Amino acid sequence: MTRLSASHADERQHDRAAILLAGGAGTRFRGPGHKLLATVNAPTTATVIEHALTHAREADIGPVIVVTGALPEPIAPELIGDDVIICQNELWAQGQITSVQAGIEIARALGCTRVVVGLGDQPFVSPDAWRLVANDPSPIAVATYNGQRGNPVALADETWPLLPTTGDEGARSLIRARPDLVSEVSCPGSPADIDTTEDLHRWQNN
Repeated sequence: MTRLSASHADERQHDRAAILLAGGAGTRFRGPGHKLLATVNAPTTATVIEHALTHAREADIGPVIVVTGALPEPIAPELIGDDVIICQNELWAQGQITSVQAGIEIARALGCTRVVVGLGDQPFVSPDAWRLVANDPSPIAVATYNGQRGNPVALADETWPLLPTTGDEGARSLIRARPDLVSEVSCPGSPADIDTTEDLHRWQNN
C-alpha cells in the first residue's frame, strides 16, 4: 500500500504521530495547478500544504507523516526534516481511508499507540487544535469549531482495526458507528478547506 519516498533519519520510537493527508487529486479545484501548491496567506505566504504541515509540526506531538498520492511531491525538500516522513499511498484513488491506513501503517512501525489525522488542504487549523486533540485521552477525539465537528481527529490504536479499508469517508463512519468512543474537543482556529478556486480567492483577499 505504501512506499516511503523520503529518508527517515529519526529512528526513535514514538507514542504519537500526526498524519497529514495529501493524497487526493483535488478535482474540484480549477486553478492552474494542484490546490495544495496554491499560495495563501495564513498569516505568511506559503502553499496550502506548507501551512498545514507547519502547524502540525508546531504542535510538537510527534513525527508528522505526510501521505501523498495523486501529487507525489507536494512539499519543498527543504521543509522535510527528521520529524517529517513522506509516505506515497499507491492506492489513493480508492478513497481517503486508504491514506489514513497508509499513515497508520507507518505510525505502527514507529511504535505509536495514537495518531492525530488532519487534512493537507486545511491550512488554518492551528497548532493548538492538533495539540488539544492529541492530548485528549478518549479513544477517538474530534476537534470542534463553534460546536461543529471538524479536523483533526485523534485515533487510539484500539480503534485502528475498526476503521474501514475503502471509501472517502476517512474515520467518519467509525465516529458515527461508535459514539461511545468519541469525545469532542473545542479548538481555536478554522477548519476551512481549500477545495475550489473560489475558496482560494476568498482567503487570498482576506
